[in-house]
Amino acid sequence: MAAPNDFRILILLVIFSTSLSSETSHRLPLVINTWAFTNSTQAAWNNVISSSGNYLDAVEIGCSVCEILQCDGSVGFGGSPDERGETTLDAVIMDGETHDVGGVGDLRRIKQAISVARSVMKHTKHTLLVGESATQFSISLGFKETDLRTAESISLWKKWKSSNCQPNFWHNVRPDPLKSCGPYSPSTAQFEQSLRYNKHTDERHHDTIGMIVIDDKQRIAGGTSTNGAIHKIPGRVGDSPIAGAGVYVDSDAGGAAATGDGDLMMRFLPSFRAVEYLKQGYTPSEAGRMAILPIIKKYPSFSGALIVTDINGNFGAACHGFDGHFPFSVRNPENKAVKVFQVQCS
Repeated sequence: MAAPNDFRILILLVIFSTSLSSETSHRLPLVINTWAFTNSTQAAWNNVISSSGNYLDAVEIGCSVCEILQCDGSVGFGGSPDERGETTLDAVIMDGETHDVGGVGDLRRIKQAISVARSVMKHTKHTLLVGESATQFSISLGFKETDLRTAESISLWKKWKSSNCQPNFWHNVRPDPLKSCGPYSPSTAQFEQSLRYNKHTDERHHDTIGMIVIDDKQRIAGGTSTNGAIHKIPGRVGDSPIAGAGVYVDSDAGGAAATGDGDLMMRFLPSFRAVEYLKQGYTPSEAGRMAILPIIKKYPSFSGALIVTDINGNFGAACHGFDGHFPFSVRNPENKAVKVFQVQCS
């Protein structure tokens, strides 16, 4: 299906991503995830092709590997300390067959965030649990409580504190958050109506594994896991555990997963948008580019990326704001090992 004229004009005027040179048809099953987290890709693949595995298990296992390995310090324990020096976790898992979703946000003192999200799906009629109550839910199901801080994360937090808590996420408060650690109170000055986003999100703060698995029967699942934005205000939940923002899958079309500035992603639901474009007949790369376009229009300095796959295993990606290229990992029958693809970012 051809793009509407207005989108053609916008895409020509705003060249924000050079995706794969062409869409290549791949046989199923398929595992695709953000970044070069290849151990997670392979672990998910091993499960989805095993006689006892399934697509949901594969997503949980793949994301769990990243949590254990603390992928780039942005997933799992010991990374991204908040303003109090605590590491908290966000995760989600979604079944594209039923649209069941289990998510957890601001999870404290429990390492297995993706497995807790799966437990929300399996053992409750809810979609998302957050904060201290999510921790108590986890403990009630047998998850072990443990300190998520490490010597490295504590050192990172102390360095931030000694640098006047820069950068931080406060806005329209006093004392000046650009110069002070607070405590803060609302500013009495006229409310500053400025763009609210994290200017420090880049490829060094990419903060998420997003994974999509399609089995050989075209059953699809997606998931994410992250320790969120570094130096975030305690209680913050990002886009990762929000269906439609961090990830979205639909057995009628395909799936998408996002990484980057989560506070912006959740305002635009790019993963949901991308899957809707797949339903309209666009290729995965086209769907990813078009889903990111509204964010770029409002926030030209935004940094983020999407991986997208249709239900037949054709895949693509799009990105904006990261320096150079955005890598993503793929395993399918035509690649005899995990392969890292790259897409150039504007």
